[in-house]
Amino acid sequence: MENLGAKIKTLRQSAGLTQPQLAEMVGVSKAVISFWENDVNEPKASYVKVLATIFGVSADYILGLED
Repeated sequence: MENLGAKIKTLRQSAGLTQPQLAEMVGVSKAVISFWENDVNEPKASYVKVLATIFGVSADYILGLED
């Protein structure tokens, strides 16, 4: 099972987005995306919701609660 950071990175790469592009879409800095992907910290629930919308998946999918 992928951890949260790996899931975000996989989704970002599958969407053909760079970290700076995703950061702009989410409204955070590139460093924040890097921290999330490297499991330095985790996104707040409000950002998980934004990520789910961007990637067209459920928040539960991002959090690893469903396949």
